[in-house]
Amino acid sequence: MTREDRDKGKSNKLHSYYDYNLLFLTIFLVCFGLVMVYSTSSYNAARETGNPAFYLEKQGAFAIFGVVVMLIVSKIDYRIYKHKLPVLKIRPIIALYFVCILLQIAVLIFAKEINGSKRWLSLGPLGTFQPSELSKVGIILFTAYVVSLAPKKLDKFTGFIRILILVLPLIGLVLSQNFSTALVMGLIMVAICFVASRKKLYFFVSGGLLAGLGSIFIFFVSYRSERIEVWKNVETHPKGYQILQGLYAIASGRIFGKGLGESMQKLGFIPESHNDMIFAVICEELGLFGAVAVILLFVLIIWRLFVIAVNAPDLFGGLIATGVLTHIAAQVLINVAVVTNTIPSTGIPLPFISYGGSSLLVLLAEMGIVLSVSNQIKYER
Repeated sequence: MTREDRDKGKSNKLHSYYDYNLLFLTIFLVCFGLVMVYSTSSYNAARETGNPAFYLEKQGAFAIFGVVVMLIVSKIDYRIYKHKLPVLKIRPIIALYFVCILLQIAVLIFAKEINGSKRWLSLGPLGTFQPSELSKVGIILFTAYVVSLAPKKLDKFTGFIRILILVLPLIGLVLSQNFSTALVMGLIMVAICFVASRKKLYFFVSGGLLAGLGSIFIFFVSYRSERIEVWKNVETHPKGYQILQGLYAIASGRIFGKGLGESMQKLGFIPESHNDMIFAVICEELGLFGAVAVILLFVLIIWRLFVIAVNAPDLFGGLIATGVLTHIAAQVLINVAVVTNTIPSTGIPLPFISYGGSSLLVLLAEMGIVLSVSNQIKYER
């Protein structure tokens, strides 16, 4: 064998791929989120606790732990989740699904009501945990696993109904307390099934039926139907205060904003501005330029997730990446639409940026799983 043949053989050797672009984009967004959490919460934190960095410290702890979890998970072969473990004699995906169901039942029984909602379980000195965030991971992995077992069955409407029946217990439990999160979970399930199916027509019919069912949960529940009235009359309705102040913040930011930390609306005008309304403060401090830059960062992340989904080594990996893509895209669209009063108000955080340890930790774990999928992609140099 000549030297040229040996070099050719080496060049054709398959190498593992790892999406460092997605990793760096994720870490950058997390760091940006920490900056904005401190900027939006420091005034209220100092007034309430005497420590301006109170919320930053809590979010920073979850961010560090979440990044470590993401890096560890990214090095674990994602296919191990669908195989039976020798010790437990059960597939991790199935175990996670039933754990999510048990946690949602625990929420109904043990959760304390906060701001009119029962969504959090107390962890004592560690704070609170929102099980519905973990349920999003459960839906992604469980739906991807079930669909990958027999994808051809989705060519018929009965195949889609079968998937819907399997995931309905978890989505139904979440729906009983949190419509917006259940909506995101439903979108994730439908997106995974849509990608795997070769027949698309019945999805539009079922989409109309699900939209009609969803409208029942909106218009026939008093506090949800009231949000429609708030949305239509945000300037005059007594409960339109938060959204109206958010619109003032967006308008006052203009093109380049007032400068980081210079927001006026965060000084008690927007209640808990470091949570779901953080995008309004971004617009006020960084202007239209900063808002567009943030949206473009999310577009880049969604693009990298799409690339991984298309090039995944198997259907299971591709569907996982599709589920995570749908999760992030849906939350970004809903959050920005709510803040700009494009749709009625609902409690969906801005991924990686809004304050919330449970949401951040789960999102980073999801990114770790997708990076694991990318790590199994083989390519020739």
